[in-house]
Parts: sequence; C-alpha cells; structure tokens
Amino acid sequence: MIAYLEGNLFRRDEEKETVTLLAGQVGYEIKLPSIVWRELGVNRMSLDGDSQLKLFIYLHQTERSPRPMLIGFVSEVEREFFERFISVPNIGPTAAAKALTLPVRTIARAIEERDITTLTKLAGIGRSKAESIVASLHGKVAKFALMIAEEEPRAEPVSTDELRVQVIEVLTSQLGYRRAEATVMVDEALEENPEIQTPEELFDAVYRTKRS
Repeated sequence: MIAYLEGNLFRRDEEKETVTLLAGQVGYEIKLPSIVWRELGVNRMSLDGDSQLKLFIYLHQTERSPRPMLIGFVSEVEREFFERFISVPNIGPTAAAKALTLPVRTIARAIEERDITTLTKLAGIGRSKAESIVASLHGKVAKFALMIAEEEPRAEPVSTDELRVQVIEVLTSQLGYRRAEATVMVDEALEENPEIQTPEELFDAVYRTKRS
C-alpha cells in the first residue's frame, strides 16, 4: 500500500487538480484537493525537475473502482480528516477531494459548531449533504478544529499520564502547538472536566475551552 511519496513534480493538470510525481523513475498521478494545491503553491512550481513534493497518500481502490486513485495531502492529520470525511454517507473520495476547498480547521470548526452555512460553501456540498456531514461527524472532529498554520514551529510531546501524553502529542506534533501551550490547554480542560476518559472527549473539551 502506498502511504507516502516523495519526488519531483513532472506534470500538472490544473483543471483536474492532478500532478504527476516522479519518484524512483516511476511517475505517479496524484489528485490534490484544492486546499493542498493552494498550500503547496503547485501553480508556481517549475517543471524542470527542481520542484520537490512530499505527500501523504490516501489510496482508493475497490472492486467497483479497480483503477487505483491516489489523493495527496501535506500532513498525516489532513489525511486523517479526509478519512473521517469520506465516512459520511454518499461522500466518496472523489467528491470529498473536490469538496475540500476550505482549510481543514475551518471545516472541522463548522462541523463542531453545526455551521451549515459554512459547510455549504464547500464545492458540491448543498444543504442536505451539509446536514448529513454534521449528523455523521459532530463531536468527532474537534481536534482538527484546533489545527494552526503549518509554518509555525512544532514541539515534542510531553511525557505524563497516558491520556495527557496522547492528546498533547497530537496538539504538538500534528496540530502545530508549542509544548507549553498544549500543556496548559490540556490541563485546563481536564480541570474543568475531570470525568473525561477518552482522547476524543479531551479534544472536544480542549476545543470548547479554547473558544470560551
């Protein structure tokens, strides 16, 4: 299974939002969601062999769709959100890739806040699908709403009890928070919600505490 590819940009198709990545003398055609295309600045990249791409890959292939489709993401956390997104009924990988026209954190925040208006701004998502997205994912994507800009420095996770370590690790290594900031956020959430037992509950509490 292909999970990660690194190589030079060989070709791009702006209309289809696909790139051909030359890795180990093999060209891989990869579809990039709009957010990834813009984040990487693919339109500004040269095709002379000097533009390198590093992509986390979601591979889609089924009996009904035997031709493999590769979808690329800048980070593992973006790919994880995509995997959650396609769990919504009637939203497959192609539709999901097309729909990701807003930053993941914006989409996740809209889901957690039941903001149907924002979700209908996604390509191909009408009110009915937006309501289905909220019904399927509300309460499950709070950690993605905490994402910050990729360019901010990342820190190593703090070793404490198992629950805190797991959540702080995601906040620092995947979502871009500094160690001290992540620790304060987690401790405040645990102080206000001492009954929390799972990472998902803690992410939700951190998100709600940060908004207040």
